Amino acid sequence: MVYLLTLIFLGIIAFEVPGLVRKKMWRELAAFSVLLVIGMIYSYGQVLDIPLPNPTKGIEAVFKPVSQYLDQVLS
Repeated sequence: MVYLLTLIFLGIIAFEVPGLVRKKMWRELAAFSVLLVIGMIYSYGQVLDIPLPNPTKGIEAVFKPVSQYLDQVLS
């Protein structure tokens, strides 16, 4: 299963990266690379049964103080 996952990611890279480089879209390439690496980490973690942190908890940690602040301001 790991080999198939690797082939899929290599296919995505081969399909997307040359166009971004040809058009000199460096910021988009950087964003694509960061998101692809995050996706690869979670995909391989899922396939190999490696416990990974829940991304929802990270989002909650960032937005909970903002939400509480807005509740204070608006009430």
